[in-house]
Amino acid sequence: MKFKKPEFSNAARLRRASTIWELRDLAKRRTPQAPFDYTDGAAEAEITLRRARQAFEDIEFRPGILRDVSSIDLRTDILGKESALPFGIAPTGFTRMMQSEGEYAGSQAAEAAGIPYTLSTMGTASIEDVAAAAPNGRNWFQLYLWTDRDRSLELIERAAKAGNDTLMVTVDTAVAGARLRDVRNGMTIPPALTVKTVLDASYRPAWWFNFLTHEPLTFASLSRYTGTVADLINSMFDPTLTFDDLDWLRETWKGKLVVKGIQTVEDARKVVDHGADGVVISNHGGRQLDRAPIPLHLVPDVAAALAADNSDAAIILDTGIMSGADIIAGLALGADFALIGRAYLYGLMAGGRAGVDRTIQILEKDMARTMALLGVTKLSELNPDHVRLLNK
Repeated sequence: MKFKKPEFSNAARLRRASTIWELRDLAKRRTPQAPFDYTDGAAEAEITLRRARQAFEDIEFRPGILRDVSSIDLRTDILGKESALPFGIAPTGFTRMMQSEGEYAGSQAAEAAGIPYTLSTMGTASIEDVAAAAPNGRNWFQLYLWTDRDRSLELIERAAKAGNDTLMVTVDTAVAGARLRDVRNGMTIPPALTVKTVLDASYRPAWWFNFLTHEPLTFASLSRYTGTVADLINSMFDPTLTFDDLDWLRETWKGKLVVKGIQTVEDARKVVDHGADGVVISNHGGRQLDRAPIPLHLVPDVAAALAADNSDAAIILDTGIMSGADIIAGLALGADFALIGRAYLYGLMAGGRAGVDRTIQILEKDMARTMALLGVTKLSELNPDHVRLLNK
């Protein structure tokens, strides 16, 4: 028997993490409650998030045997360019609140992995700084349309100038969802240093040190703001948004246009009719409307509807993904690509850039193993016969 010397460094803990759930456990130990809950939580009773994750657990795979699976190819084309893996990093707001490297860690890890990275309008690094941090990466920009269209136009022009090839407009935030964990935690932007905040952070010295020694948390793409997240959304974002605004965006933006927040087949078809190059089937990670439709369940119907329309619009799956097997299931049901949000943030909170790298490594290994066990070597070989949705 060989004795293995124990390792107690955070780098060793990241190496030992074999699942996204284990990264989540690390993240929870290292991050104060308010920013962790902002990432981990959802709206109201969090029914939507639980159902979204349960949908992936209720997948039954149907493997083929006696196939040569000695070489697995995870490359795919998405929105006109190749991605080394069939997923990208979703837009997330306030990212440097979770860990000081924030958007820089996400964009650089995506660049190294050869996958897209999406910067949020609510990001805490500017469009230009992210482009400079990952100059060879494939950077996308997520847009919330404001009541002030001139401000929206300014962001669009900056995104184009910085080399972003895809604009992802989010359409499911007419008003803010009731994110009750944030309410209970007194979550504000920037974080308020209450007695509870100080005591909670005191047990997590690395986060506390980062928070105090780095640039104060602001929205680098916006002006400075102080208040709750819900107040910010309700004061800035436009509840009058219609398909006419999508037409305006299509005329204004010359790159690929993707609409995020699609929750019905009818709306998927409509946004494609209005010029969208892709749809992100998403309920905002369960953070807006509780009891919303489950994206995984929608994928087959959206795929069938767009095929019937002879549309080549990309179908991108979002919400609830916690393993590479989840991604493979979504692709088999008809999605072209996936986005990870919480999964990457758990890695970020667990270990900064190294934690995001570990997230991507875990998902890549999961996907390759799942495909081999299904008896397929290319993503194009996946089809609905490989999966069955239980308890839909």
